[in-house]
Amino acid sequence: MRSLSRLLIVLVICLVAIVLPAAPIQAYGEDITLSPSSGVPGEEVRIRGYNFTDSAWVDIYYYPNGTRIWIDDIETDNDGNFPWVTFTIPESCKGLHSVLADDNEGKSTYVSFTVKPGLTVSLAKGTVGTNVTVEGHGFAEDEEDIELRYYIDSADYVTIADNIKADEHGWWTHSFPIPSSSKGNHKIDARGDKSSLYEVKDATFEVTPGINILDGPSGSVVDNPSGSVGDNITMTGNGFYIGERDIKILFAGEAVVTEIRADDMGYWGESFKVPEMSVGTYSVTADGERSKKEDITELSFQIKSDIALSPGGGHVGMNLTVTGRGFNANVDIAIVYDGSKVKTATTDAKGTFETSFFVPESRHGVRQVSAGGPGGTKVTANFTMESVSPPMPVLISPPDGGRVGFVGKMRPTFEWSKVSDDSGVYYRLQIATSNNYTATGEFVDPLVSKNISVGTNYTLEKTEALPYGTYYWIVQAVDGAENESGWTTAHSIRSGVLPLWAFIVIIIAIVGAIGAAVYFLIIKKRLYYY
Repeated sequence: MRSLSRLLIVLVICLVAIVLPAAPIQAYGEDITLSPSSGVPGEEVRIRGYNFTDSAWVDIYYYPNGTRIWIDDIETDNDGNFPWVTFTIPESCKGLHSVLADDNEGKSTYVSFTVKPGLTVSLAKGTVGTNVTVEGHGFAEDEEDIELRYYIDSADYVTIADNIKADEHGWWTHSFPIPSSSKGNHKIDARGDKSSLYEVKDATFEVTPGINILDGPSGSVVDNPSGSVGDNITMTGNGFYIGERDIKILFAGEAVVTEIRADDMGYWGESFKVPEMSVGTYSVTADGERSKKEDITELSFQIKSDIALSPGGGHVGMNLTVTGRGFNANVDIAIVYDGSKVKTATTDAKGTFETSFFVPESRHGVRQVSAGGPGGTKVTANFTMESVSPPMPVLISPPDGGRVGFVGKMRPTFEWSKVSDDSGVYYRLQIATSNNYTATGEFVDPLVSKNISVGTNYTLEKTEALPYGTYYWIVQAVDGAENESGWTTAHSIRSGVLPLWAFIVIIIAIVGAIGAAVYFLIIKKRLYYY
């Protein structure tokens, strides 16, 4: 009986031993899990909690640099657990930082998160010269002498800056244009006096091929390129493959330069002339052996109307040729010289024309030639009219100090030497009663002032006849461009021998004398005898 009792006791113990392993293990307090447990500020982290108060709200906090930042809150289930919650690691310096979960019911716990330094870049890809901003996160508090590197290839790099300083949260920023480099991904890395290169999580920038048109004199990039037909344009390419061959420049889809080769940095530069096309906006791009035009942002180039003069300067009467390019196709163009229309030309299918005209008389100096078409299109060019004064003529007749006529008003003929000038010549004649001059050499108060366009002499009109007296005369040559010679030195002439009244008196006296002689010698003697 006693042995049966013992057997029953053993059986009960065995049954209990069999049942116990299937029962749940008693939990011992709240717990949280982070995934991952390290990273760079700005990256996402997940957190999950266990064994908190059932159906309670749990607050999640992050502790950077001894301060507390509230992250999120979430409600637990009936077992006191809460599911994965995702949050972003705030700015904080490198090292260990706490993540706390508190259900405000007396249950709270924390785990450590390791902040590591890393970089972010504002743009993932772009052409050479693209301005990017790199931010450093998770560096040491107030870390100094931070060096920022851009890698041309796996080994060679360009130091962008080497004196960057982080703030109290280990954050810093620096902007720079992407250096010349070939197509593909390029590493951006950094190090400081407390952070080594291998610690810092680097960033990557993908260089894509791009083209630019440069301003000739300055070499700077032109944002809105434009020009005239025949202009020499400089284009550069960046971000092509190393040593890429058979690159072509395409203007409006047509190759204007071929067989270009990129250097070991993926760079090339070539010049081309704007092809002959009508006014408008055209695409300019490039196409290579591996870098295709579809991958390159094309440029817009505006062709502007333009005229050229041949020659650019000269004299009155010369044949002046005007060549126009970049106008609308098949339209009439009005050619205007110095404000007056002189010709009409018609453009061809490419917006080009050529015409000539004889330069009319116009003042010396810069004169404007313009070409205008439909829609208000108008361009100008400058023609420089010659400014060389013609030679001074020489006075021939009457001679200096000479006398013309005898009595009464005289109409002498004035004669001077001929002067030659490419712009043609006319003469100015002045006659005065005194040789008082102005500052420019002409008479102060001329009695006669004439422009003589034909010949080298002038005979006074009846209304201009000179009474008895002394007179002075001068001549000046003027060409078709209004260039003036100096005035000649004045010559004097005397008109007549006697004034008319004196001549009349003499005649009267002579007549009286003759009458007296006749009376005394003939008439009186006859009276005496008879």
